[in-house]
Amino acid sequence: MGVFRYLKAGCRYLLDSNYRYLFNAGMGAYNHIPDDIYLKKIYKAKMGKELNLESPKTYNEKLQWLKLYDRNSAYTMMVDKYEVRKYIAEKLGEEYVIPLLGVWDSPDEIDFDSLPNQFVLKCNHNSGLGMCICRDKSKLDIKKAKRSLWRGLKQDYYLTGREWPYKDVKRRIIAEAYISDANGELNDYKLMCFNGKVKCSFVCSDRYTGKGLHVTFFDRDWNMMPFERSYPSEREGIPKPTRYEKMVELAQVLARDFPFVRVDFYEVDGQIYFGEMTFYPGGGLEAFQPESWDEELGSWIALPEKTLQ
Repeated sequence: MGVFRYLKAGCRYLLDSNYRYLFNAGMGAYNHIPDDIYLKKIYKAKMGKELNLESPKTYNEKLQWLKLYDRNSAYTMMVDKYEVRKYIAEKLGEEYVIPLLGVWDSPDEIDFDSLPNQFVLKCNHNSGLGMCICRDKSKLDIKKAKRSLWRGLKQDYYLTGREWPYKDVKRRIIAEAYISDANGELNDYKLMCFNGKVKCSFVCSDRYTGKGLHVTFFDRDWNMMPFERSYPSEREGIPKPTRYEKMVELAQVLARDFPFVRVDFYEVDGQIYFGEMTFYPGGGLEAFQPESWDEELGSWIALPEKTLQ
C-alpha cells in the first residue's frame, strides 16, 4: 500500500501543476519570491482560479489584498500569543486571560517538574505546530514533547501563507493553564468581525475527541448558516454559549479599528477566556461550499486605503 501511495503521488506531481506547485511550496522552493507573486500562484493552486487583486470581491480575495496592503504594525503584537496577553489584560481585563505558567526561548529551558499535572505548551508565533496538551503529566513523554516544540519553533509561519505580521514575532514557548468544560472538552468560539462588527461566528468542535474536527458557522442570532468551509459542520448544531453576547461585546472592543479580524474565545463554567486574534483565517485559502458565500462574506469587508511598510 505504501508503494502504491507513493506512485500515485508521483504521478499526480507530474500531471497536476497545482499539486506540483503546492508540494514545491511546502518544500520551500518559492520562499524567495515576492509576496504578491507567491500569493497569486498559491491562490491559483489552492482555489483553482486566478486571484483578482485589482478589484477583489470575495472574502478569500480580500484577505489576500489585506495581507499585501493593510500593513498595520500593531498586528505583529496582536498575533504574538505571548505579547497579546498584556494587550488583552489592558483592553478587556486580566480575568479574560488564561493564566500563564511560564515562558521560555527553548524547550530545553522548560522545568517540567515545576509545571502542574495539567497544562498546555505552545509556540507563540504559529498556528498549532509543536503544541503539547498535557492532561496527565505522569504519562507525558517529555522528549517527544521537546522534539515537537523544536519543530514548532523552527517553523517560519510567515512563509506558509505570506501572513506578514508573523514575520517579526520573537519566537518563544509559553505554558498556559489547562482549561476544559464540565465534560472535559473545550469548544473554540471564533467571532468574525467585519469593520468592527461581529457578523457571524463559527465553532471548532471535536478537535481532540477523535471524531474529527467540525466547523459550524452561525449568524449573529445563532442560527446555523447554510455553508461549510474546509471542514464539515456539526449537523445537530451546537448550543449557543451562555455568555455569547458578552463575547460579541468584547470582540467588538478589540476589532474596532480593523477591516477584518477573527477574535477567539473559550467559555468554561460561565467564565470567558481569550484565545487569539487572527487576521487571515485559513490563510484566505479555504473554499466555501456553496461558493456563493465567498462573495457574500466578501461584501461585508470594506477595504481601507492601501498602507505599505
